Amino acid sequence: MIIMAQWTVILFGIFIIAVGLLMLFAPSKANETLRKAGSTNFINYAEITLRMVPAIGLTLYADASRFPDVFKIFGWFMLGTSFVLYFIPRRIHHNYALKCADLLTPMYIRLLAPVSFLFGAAIIYCVI
Repeated sequence: MIIMAQWTVILFGIFIIAVGLLMLFAPSKANETLRKAGSTNFINYAEITLRMVPAIGLTLYADASRFPDVFKIFGWFMLGTSFVLYFIPRRIHHNYALKCADLLTPMYIRLLAPVSFLFGAAIIYCVI
């Protein structure tokens, strides 16, 4: 079980780095993707459910990581906010995503890409 959690967290770190690449090289596509958050019932609940997978991995692998408390807090935070999102009306979630997408111009998205790289690398570093 711990090995499966470890690989889940590593894949989550790789995913975050890949999102950073998308933000850097295709910021308009990243913005378009953000605008779809919560847009349909399927997208909304699939998105929430999929984010629970790395959250569970973080909590299960926390004791074996370099920073157990950080992993536990972050994992439980992701799980808790996911459960909250299940009960918030989908249109509120979608409207929030649209407002964020309006604020994040392609230039800002590109500027945030290194944060995504660092975060993904930090997650992987804490596991390996």
